[in-house]
Order: sequence, then C-alpha cells, then structure tokens
Amino acid sequence: MKFRDGYWGIQKNVKMINKVEIQDSKAENGCLTVYASPKRIVGRGDTLNTPLHTLEFSSPLENVIHVRSYHFKGALHTGPQFELAPDKPEQLQFSQSEEGWEAISDQLSVSVGKKGPCSVAFSYAGRELTASIGSLSGHATVDGDQAYQCEYLSLGVGETIYGLGERFTPFVKNGQVVDIWNEDGGTSSEQAYKNIPFYLSSKGYGVLVSDPGKVSFEVGSEVVTAVQFSVKGECLDYYLIGGETLKQVLASYSLLCGKPALPPPWSFGLWLSTSFTTDYDETTVNGFLDGMTKRNIPLQVFHFDCFWMKEFQWVDFVWDERQFPDPVAMIKRMHAKGLHVCVWINPYIAQKSVLFDEGMAKGYLVKKQDGSVWQWDRWQAGMALVDFTNREAVSWFQSKLQKLLDMGVDTFKTDFGERIPTEVVYHDQSDPLKMHNFYTYLYNKAVFELVEKNRGVHEALVFARSATVGGQKFPVHWGGDCSATYASMAESLRGGLSLSLSGFGFWSHDIGGFEKTATPDLFKRWVAFGLLSSHSRLHGSESYRVPWNYDDQASEVLRHFVELKCSLMPYLFGQAVKTHQTGVPMMRSMVLEYPEDPCCAYLDRQYLLGDSLLVAPVFSSDGIVSYYLPQGVWTNFLNGRQVEGGRWYNEHHDYFSLPLMVRPNSLLAVGNDITRTDYDFSDGVCFHVFALDDGNSISVGVSDHEGKEVVTCTVSRSGSTYEVVKTGKKTPWSVCLRGIEKIGSNSAGVVAEGNLGCTVTLGPQEETVVVIDLNGTSLQR
Repeated sequence: MKFRDGYWGIQKNVKMINKVEIQDSKAENGCLTVYASPKRIVGRGDTLNTPLHTLEFSSPLENVIHVRSYHFKGALHTGPQFELAPDKPEQLQFSQSEEGWEAISDQLSVSVGKKGPCSVAFSYAGRELTASIGSLSGHATVDGDQAYQCEYLSLGVGETIYGLGERFTPFVKNGQVVDIWNEDGGTSSEQAYKNIPFYLSSKGYGVLVSDPGKVSFEVGSEVVTAVQFSVKGECLDYYLIGGETLKQVLASYSLLCGKPALPPPWSFGLWLSTSFTTDYDETTVNGFLDGMTKRNIPLQVFHFDCFWMKEFQWVDFVWDERQFPDPVAMIKRMHAKGLHVCVWINPYIAQKSVLFDEGMAKGYLVKKQDGSVWQWDRWQAGMALVDFTNREAVSWFQSKLQKLLDMGVDTFKTDFGERIPTEVVYHDQSDPLKMHNFYTYLYNKAVFELVEKNRGVHEALVFARSATVGGQKFPVHWGGDCSATYASMAESLRGGLSLSLSGFGFWSHDIGGFEKTATPDLFKRWVAFGLLSSHSRLHGSESYRVPWNYDDQASEVLRHFVELKCSLMPYLFGQAVKTHQTGVPMMRSMVLEYPEDPCCAYLDRQYLLGDSLLVAPVFSSDGIVSYYLPQGVWTNFLNGRQVEGGRWYNEHHDYFSLPLMVRPNSLLAVGNDITRTDYDFSDGVCFHVFALDDGNSISVGVSDHEGKEVVTCTVSRSGSTYEVVKTGKKTPWSVCLRGIEKIGSNSAGVVAEGNLGCTVTLGPQEETVVVIDLNGTSLQR
C-alpha cells in the first residue's frame, strides 16, 4: 500500500506520524524498549499533544530479532496468531554506550540510537544488513479513520528480494507490489494460493511480518531504496533473521515457524488422477491401472478427484454408489496391487450434503453477523464453511474423514481454502480479516493430524493447494491451476521456487497442465520436469492424463523418468530427511546455493534438486534449452559427460533427456530398484562419485524409511587413488567413479565403461576400506 506521493510528499488522504527522534530507552527482562516522537522535542511544552511511538526488541532464537512497533498499545488484538517460537529473555544481550544501545542475539544485532534521530540498524557478524528508515516509518491514518502501521527497511545497491509465497510474477520481487491475501487466481496472475509474509534478501537476512491478515509489501516500488510493508491497526510485529548464508536464514526461519514433516517414501512415486470433470467410474479406474501395468509404468498412488462424491453435495464424504458400488473392496484390490489411495476433499459443505443440516444444528458452520449460516452459490449450491476455530467442529469434520481412513484411504488432497469470506463471525471470535489467510492453516492442520494419528509419524501427508505461515509443517503442496502451455509450465516453476524460498520444503504441480490438454510435445517435456520435482502427479481438468492418450512415445518417456526417479530414491529421500531436519527445501533456486555468483540472482528456469543435482527443464517445442553452470567440473548424470562451469550452455535434447547435471565434489547414493520408491535404499546401493578434487573427502548417508541413517559412505581422493569407507548395515553395495574416460579392468571388479565411470561391486561383508588406484587399475580391500 502506498502512502507517499513521490519521495517528498504524502498522499492527500493520508496522515503520517513518523518516528523522527528517540526520547527514551530501557533494557529489562530480555527486551529493549525505545520511545520515539514524530518531531524534535526542544522544550517541555513540545511533549504535550504529541504522539509517541513504542519500539520493542526481543528474541526467541539465536540470530532472530523480534520487533514490535506500537502507536496505541491498548488496541484490541484478537486472534488468530501464527504459531511461532516464543521470545526468551535470556536470548537477547545488551550493551550501552554514549551513542546508544546494541541488542545482540548470537551474531545478529540491532543498534539503536540513545537520543536524536530514530536510527535502527541491523547487522550480522559486523556485516550491515538493513536499517529502519525512521523518517518514513510509523503510523498512518487513511481516509480519516483507517489506522495502519508501516515500516521502511533499506535496500542496498544490487540487493535482490525473493519469496513472499508461491508467486507467479517475476522471480526477483524488486519493483513489485505484493498483497498477502490468499486467492484462487490460477498461475497466470499476480494472485496466489500460498501467500507468505516472509521475504529473503540476497544480503543474507529474512523478514517475517507476523500478521495473518492482509500485509501489503512495496518492494522498491514506492521508495526504490526500501522494502515497505504495512498492516492495518495500531501494531506492527515482525522478525528479522540473519545468517551466514541464505540456507542458514531459512533454517532459522523453520525453527521459528516449524519444520516440514517427513513424507513417506511411497509419496515420492508417480501419482495418477482421474482428473477433475472427466466421466469416470470404477471401470475407468481399472482401465487406467491396467494400462499402466501393461506398459510397465511404475505407479504408486491413485487419486480420486471431486466426482468420487455425487454432484451438488460436496462435501459429504460419501462415495457415489452409482460409480463405485463397493469402495472398500475396490480400495482393498488397489492396495493388493501396491497402490496407495488419495481422495479429494475441501472444507465446504453444500446445502444438499447430508452434513449441512447436522453442521448447522450443532453450530459447526461459519456464521454471518446476524447469527445465520454464511452461504453462497459459488462452487457448490448453497455451500457453507466449516468453522475450524470450534474444537467440536474440528472433531466432527475429522470423524467424517476417519470413516474414509477406516475404508483404507491413505491420504487426502486438501483442495481450496482460499475463498474465505470476511464479513462473518467465528466461534472463537477471531478477526475475520485475519482468518481469511489463516483459515487454510487450521484446515490442513486438522486433516494432517488425523492422518498422522491413524498412519503414524513419517507416514502422513496431505496434498494441499493453499497455505500460510506454518503450512510447511503439513506437506505436500502443489502449484494450483496451471494451463497446458510452455509459459504456464515456466510460471509454475517460478512459483515453486518462490515458495521454496518462503520456507516450504516439498512441492509439486500438475504434469501437463491443469487447464485444457497439452500437446504430446508439451506433455513429454513436462513429464521430465514433473518426475524431477519432489512429488510427481498426473492431473488435469477436462481430459484424462494417462500417457497413451497423447502418442505412442509418451508412455515410454513417462516410464523412463519414473524409473530414473525410483533409482535416485536413496539420494532423494536422503535430501528429504535433510529438509525435514533443517527446513532447507528439496527444490532450490540457484541463488540459494550460489548467492555469491551474480549470474544466479535471476535464474528461475533451472533449479537444484537437493544438494547435488541441477535440473534445467526444456521449455520449448524445438528441444533447445539454455542453462547456466557455476564454477567447477559438472557431470551429466545421464551420459557421464563432463563440462566446465562458469558459463552458459545451449543444447538440444530429445524427449528422454534434459540437462541433469551433478555438482562438482558430489557423492550420490543410487538404488537398484526402478519399480518403486519405497524399497530398502541400503540394499544394493551404489555410491557414485563425481569430480572429486584431489585432496578432498566427502561423505553421504543412506536412511531408512523413518529417516534414520543406516549406511554411511566416505570417499577420499589422493592423486589417482580413491579410498572408500562404508559403514553401517551389512548389505551388498558398490561404488562408481563417474566421468572416468577409460581405465581398463581386472578380476577384482574394476570395469571399463567409457565415460560413465568405473564400478566396483562388493558383497555385504565388505564394510572396511576399499582402495581404487586408477593408474594401476588395482583394487585393494
């Protein structure tokens, strides 16, 4: 929201009370409190009839400083509130000098003047991050009676801003106006399903505005040297997070807001959906499953979209018996085939649903101000909204889902949650303006916790579209309603990368696009991108997404990339465990890993999948892709070709290929099963070594399905000699040195395989040291 008229003026309908001069300050109980006036105070008479701002600085965690700015502290603050780590008095240390105060949380500090201009500056380990511009920040009154609090944090030369949720606008947010307000606007507009009031700066800090309501950001768009953000009301509450790297900032953010749960290994396999408005029944579903089996395409999850229930009565959680006469037996047969089952739900109750009268009678539905049930005809006729602020309503909603879990349903697609009315009354008297964004948190939390209670920790997930702060704790999220175009494929990735920089660890999208039907060319390109995302789903709107509906080759392409993903599961699941433990996302923008490389600042058509794999999807019908590699020797995982980084590449790829490049000095655990994603990752694992520099040593672990490391491999290089140490579970394993041109072979097991590498295969008893000498083509155990 813009308050200024150019840099010098104020808009005519705005009255500003800025933070001009510090009048007093104190430090006690882990909090630094500063009082700032909107004008210079010369004499005692100047203290009369003038406002006074209150600033409070505290800390919940190392390298996190909590800032509160009040005009009227006694204003009513109704819920909801984000579930964040609480402040700790011992977390903030203070020092005082003649110039002012310094409050320190580990290596992050804020400096505040003692008297004079309201100067507030943040630094990390002595490195300047940003500063609050007091002469611009403060309290604003709009149109005579609308109160706002606004903050202006300085932008440095060349500083770039990222995040703010799953945004489909340009990846770098500089110059954009962003309103944090969940809406169902597709992927081709400035609206977003997942609005997160958190941004990440290239200078090594992040800012979370702790307000579930509408937060308006002006990212160098009102004042070009500042990020301005504002909220309605008398209090502005935000956290500034510092770190040595952007990954450290995200890790601290996850400690503040919650880390992602670890999804089960089966969820990383291929999902197939009925699609939305298609005509399907049990025979159709069986045809899909038989078709995938016939073509040897590994499938692990089948999803029933909306019409598993009868039309006009979503949601009642009752199978349409006309299409599915015996759902329990059907699900049992699907489980026998090794499939998991997902069904579509949302939090809306149509008037024709059997749940409507029950929910209305028990007070479980959101009400209007006159006490009647809020309803409209959009989406479903006469639909109402479950009131998740009512604990009894939550239990009631969960009890309906429990019946589906008892039938054998494994998880739920938690659709919608964005179109939430604001002129309503909630059971707990929450502020309806703040509940608009926060509603999705309560909705997905209720579903996720029920699944986790039934299926167990590390076996629970949802497939969610909307989100707010904290939603990352309930994975997985997908990118919403994209279209079957290359432009929409690119905007989907752009949105996913923005979401990953907003603290979300796992992300998916509709392979082939949701709206309309992709050409065979586009579908096959999107398949490669989709199977090299954390989660992979075939889903659409008006047509089936089975590959044989495109052309004869599409099934082969799909099988190829599903098998590739299955083989990569020891590596991918290990990265998922890291995401769960640290909060650093699986799919990462280049700037997150290479913030010091200026070429990476704006890259949004390629990404890193975990620590070591760089993926550059093909976004053109001619098969041409341009991508950038940072410094070092990179290896193409698919063909073993090695190239030098620090430059751009322009290549042509067929449908079975794309740039899948391995980072220098990487050690990847690769599995021996290409049919599933939930096998024993340590059994027959092969450790692939890529461009290990002389004198370097690298280690990697292999986890079980609970996320516990059961095997560890360490590879060290000295000249032409590689020493490999594997410890842990006794299972067959092997090591492969990738990118080796030709070394010969011998009976000990060193094999010449062109530039794909040499492989040494060992039995389960080999848990000591293996030495490979490339010059002498010898092997010692």
